[in-house]
Amino acid sequence: MKLRAIIKKTDGWWIGWLVDIPGVNAQEKTKEKLLESLRIGAEDMLTADVRVEPGAEIEMVEIPLTG
Repeated sequence: MKLRAIIKKTDGWWIGWLVDIPGVNAQEKTKEKLLESLRIGAEDMLTADVRVEPGAEIEMVEIPLTG
């Protein structure tokens, strides 16, 4: 799975966030460490336990990518 990240270097730090998963952002001294932190954040978010209220259910939604 590939996710879009916006990254930039400012004041000696690399900062970035994932466009596709709001709330996943990071700040690191190197671009490589930033990308790794974003990857870990995405994994954590996508594998987090989700509580479902009674009467509700979780469904997986497949989104075919084109282009």
